[in-house]
Amino acid sequence: MNDFIFRINPNIVLGSYTVSRLGQQVMEWGTRFMVIMDPILNDMNIAGKVLQSLTDRKVDFFVFSELTEGANTKTVQRILALAKEGHIHGIIAVGGQKAMNVARAAAAYYNEIHDLYTFVDGANPTTSPLPCICVPTTFRCPFVFTSEVPIADSRSNEIQVLKIQNSVCRLVIIDPNLMLSLTENQRAMMSMEILSMGIESYLSQKANFFSDMFVEKGLEVLSYAMNGSPSLDITTPEEILLAQAGIMISMAASSSSLGLSSMLSLTINSRYRLNKSLVSSILLPYALEDTAKFKSAKLEKLAHIMRIVPDDVTGDKATKAFIESVRQRIAKENLPARLKDLQLTIEKLSLAVEDAGRMYIMSTLPRSMSTDDVFDFVKQAF
Repeated sequence: MNDFIFRINPNIVLGSYTVSRLGQQVMEWGTRFMVIMDPILNDMNIAGKVLQSLTDRKVDFFVFSELTEGANTKTVQRILALAKEGHIHGIIAVGGQKAMNVARAAAAYYNEIHDLYTFVDGANPTTSPLPCICVPTTFRCPFVFTSEVPIADSRSNEIQVLKIQNSVCRLVIIDPNLMLSLTENQRAMMSMEILSMGIESYLSQKANFFSDMFVEKGLEVLSYAMNGSPSLDITTPEEILLAQAGIMISMAASSSSLGLSSMLSLTINSRYRLNKSLVSSILLPYALEDTAKFKSAKLEKLAHIMRIVPDDVTGDKATKAFIESVRQRIAKENLPARLKDLQLTIEKLSLAVEDAGRMYIMSTLPRSMSTDDVFDFVKQAF
């Protein structure tokens, strides 16, 4: 068993209307902040709610919302330049994973004297980071709880997982009300991605009792959100259930590791800017078929936890039912079932596979895989 080290960092605040206290919370770290915000939030009346909390507490801030190019090094360089000009005390990130990733990278390297690409090429930061406060508006944020941040190298569009300090993210505020504006299609894709992340964390070579505990409870809660509660005693709204499941699975992934589907969705997103949740949902049933060959007992347990099969259905029948239920969910939500449906070619995917072969996740997969094995997997999903 790997050594288990537990560190409570960052602090987590989860609940309805918690964003209304953002201004009060951030004053612990200063009075002047850069707010990195997904531009789509302006169209959803979310930006105003978040910023009003800062204005009411007389917290000085300016907003950066130029995220159209995604979480890449060019964007991080722009943020760093503006942050240093503004002499800020911290960074607040509001939005999805790209906002979280660029904010954490900028906070990590704010006090460094070396160029950003020094760290892209493998160096570790040596200075203290700026405090970063994360306000996710989606249901999953797996890297927020780690000392790693995935950023696309603008020189090549290849994904790079940068090393950052453990103390970068000081606070995560999760307000399910910020997620009400997500469409049914977005919720479906994110639910499938949370499921995929949970299974990957459960089957990873880095899995431990702590990550298993969070996966089992997280997927139980996710099943309530996706399929309804088994009891009238549970009346929690769907968005709160999804937020609870997402935070537990994200914590599990940080303690264990993400897997094949997440790894490929990161590299494909970096190369071709395709929706990461969508790619992950396409790959999930194929990943389940692969792991069912040698991890069937753990999949069977998850099938029972999620109430996909009754207690008396065991063994291969349970795992096959699990895989079939995922495919039925994809069909029900009218999501694409194959990578070719995303206008990808095998030639494009081969580059993403090569990128995946250089990621650390390759060493934590449930079974040893070469890039040839990963390419064979991609061809099945194509």
